[in-house]
Amino acid sequence: MAENLNLNGQMDEKIREVADRVKGIRLDMNLTPEEMAEKVGISVEEYLKYEEGQEDFNFTFVYKLANVAGVEISELMEGSAPALTTYAVTRKGEGRPIARREGYKYLRLGSRFKSKLAEPFRVIIPYSEEALNPPYELVTHVGQEMNIVVRGTLKVMIGDAVEILNPGDSIFFDSSTPHGEFAIGGEDCEFYAIILNPEAWSKGETYKSTFKTEYRADNVTNVDLAGLKDPVYEKYVKTELNDQGILSKIEFVEDEVKKFNFAFDCVDAIADKDPDKTAMMWVNKDCVTDHRFTFEEMKKYSNKTANYFMSLGIKKGDKVMLVLKRHYQFWFSILALHKIGAIAIPATNLLREHDFDYRFKAAGCKGIICTADGETADEAYKAAQKCETMDTFVMVNGCREGWHDFNKEFESFSDVFERPEDAACGDDPMVMFFSSGTTGYPKMVLHSYRYALGHFTTAKYWHNVDPNGLHFTISDTGWGKALWGKLYGQWLCEAPTFTFDFDRFHANEILPMFAKYNITTFCAPPTMFRFFVKEDLSKYDLSSLKYATVAGEALNPEVFNQFMKATGIRLMEGFGQTETTLAIANLVGSSIRLGSMGKPNPLYDVHVLDENGKDCKPGETGEICIKTDKGAPNGLFLCYYKDEEKTNEAWHDGFYHTGDTAWRDEDGYIWYVGRIDDVIKSSGYRIGPFEIESVIMELPYVLECAVTGTPDPQGVRGIVVKATIVLVPGKAEPSEELKKEIQDYVKEKTAPYKYPRVVEFVTELPKTVSGKIRRTEIRANDNKKD
Repeated sequence: MAENLNLNGQMDEKIREVADRVKGIRLDMNLTPEEMAEKVGISVEEYLKYEEGQEDFNFTFVYKLANVAGVEISELMEGSAPALTTYAVTRKGEGRPIARREGYKYLRLGSRFKSKLAEPFRVIIPYSEEALNPPYELVTHVGQEMNIVVRGTLKVMIGDAVEILNPGDSIFFDSSTPHGEFAIGGEDCEFYAIILNPEAWSKGETYKSTFKTEYRADNVTNVDLAGLKDPVYEKYVKTELNDQGILSKIEFVEDEVKKFNFAFDCVDAIADKDPDKTAMMWVNKDCVTDHRFTFEEMKKYSNKTANYFMSLGIKKGDKVMLVLKRHYQFWFSILALHKIGAIAIPATNLLREHDFDYRFKAAGCKGIICTADGETADEAYKAAQKCETMDTFVMVNGCREGWHDFNKEFESFSDVFERPEDAACGDDPMVMFFSSGTTGYPKMVLHSYRYALGHFTTAKYWHNVDPNGLHFTISDTGWGKALWGKLYGQWLCEAPTFTFDFDRFHANEILPMFAKYNITTFCAPPTMFRFFVKEDLSKYDLSSLKYATVAGEALNPEVFNQFMKATGIRLMEGFGQTETTLAIANLVGSSIRLGSMGKPNPLYDVHVLDENGKDCKPGETGEICIKTDKGAPNGLFLCYYKDEEKTNEAWHDGFYHTGDTAWRDEDGYIWYVGRIDDVIKSSGYRIGPFEIESVIMELPYVLECAVTGTPDPQGVRGIVVKATIVLVPGKAEPSEELKKEIQDYVKEKTAPYKYPRVVEFVTELPKTVSGKIRRTEIRANDNKKD
């Protein structure tokens, strides 16, 4: 097949981008222009014209270069790698155009399929008498080719032979023989050209079979197995399963939902039905003191707390910050605020004066319920003196001047709290989170009372909580993840939760808890599992654990593999945001694909959209968005409080835009790429950091890693890939040799243009107070150096 990849009229940007990638490949391979020209079989002068963007790209050149470099043609021409591995559909009239020359049309039909054994094209050649006159332009390329004519008449020249093909005819030939195709008979000719390279297959160099690791989970939830009698959630939620027993539909009883208040309609309802049922097993940081709280106690103590708070002037609509670590008083307090109708604002004890100052003023807080541990209360109190709305200060587990003593004072109040006639419910604001703020000041994410119901699927169909077991989500109550796993969904399913009130994470303190308290289900971010697998798990009894889930950051396949090897348990990944409940997940009963976040939670209509707001084709990277044209689903936030501009930026054209990118495969599984701001553009390629991080994390001496773009120290490529790495103490020491070892490992595992040209070893990565890596800070620091 002969043609030029004339990107006519766009010599411009498109050709320059491809030229940048051509040059980048040569530099990656440490070749001179003369050496590369020899490898692709052209003169150095001709090669340099391609590399400098002065010449249209001949397909044969592109094909040979892709084979020499061991990359997909898609990567070279489009700057991104294909991703589909089972099948890729190209609809009529579609395909990736690679040439626009005087009516010529070349469409790539398999551009989204990974590790192809052939390159199929739909070709339309215009009739031209001039082209039929000698001298003829013939080309060669390694491999074989097949042409199938569908319209018109095609003249095929192969060496000295000439064949005339009509519709339905085909020809198969050795494409290393000089050949060319021409339209004859006075009309254009349309045919399919399939280019194969069996020589490369036999060597296993270019085309590698893709192994898709897939696991099937049991499809009956622990809640269903428990056989709950008159479960409280049935009044509000109706679900349907598909033929495989996997959740396929969820509906809410709107007349009941609009009256729903979690504290009254879930916690108190269970207390009335089954007062002695365990709500929470709480363990003090000394690892010895513990207490089993029943639902009756939760009702009683939250009523006392509500009466106490109201005596301090807290009323419906007030904003009250809760900084209570994992103290059991957090549950008393948040339930009390729900009953009063005040808006709870969970926050971390890691905040300092300037953090509190921003939050108090931005939210218009009335008061704070704060731990006595450390200096947190002092920092909050200093900030409060500069905020005119702050007038209520309550301290838990201690007392200082200017503060009320929660432990001493609340006990004297009545344990009866009648539901007010105007009790907050439904669409009323219930809880506010300050987002992680990886790229600026944190936004105030406001949720209604519907938010609690949105977590029903989180607990039943993802955490797979057991009403007769004990669920452990490790998060501190200062983060939204605590409400994902320590309160709403779990108690809607009448499943007890486990709380360990520790100060600092130590795997060797937490792991013995599983056997001691018979913990059955567990959820934590990948970082925690990473610390677990660095321990010798064989020393611990984890036999009580039946199910484990992971979220909060992208899961590296190596963590999955190591944890499953040690425990036999597959980590079921999920995805959501502060603004949502569980949006994408490997739900109970689903077949999971290692590395994928799973499929959309039926609660949300999830789309992957391109820059024009259109659904991406399978394999194409786009932004994860939730369709809201028919109204916001239960679980999606109300707004960014007092920030209409930010709300409209994220919520427009009938969609909530998450700011996270991913691609969907041919079977509907969604694969995370990264935050929109974190995608690296280097030498014309678009590179997602997660893929490279996953490879680096396979190395046993790497504890944490962040991949970003940084200015090229050599000044050649503009932006290059950088890996900032934290090593496992005692496993390796920073050195130039170690940098090269890491670079070579990534080159071996990925396309050569993706390897980190810059490697920096650090003792810790910059993170938000919620523990998320601040890649924006790494980039900012690199730009300062530049």
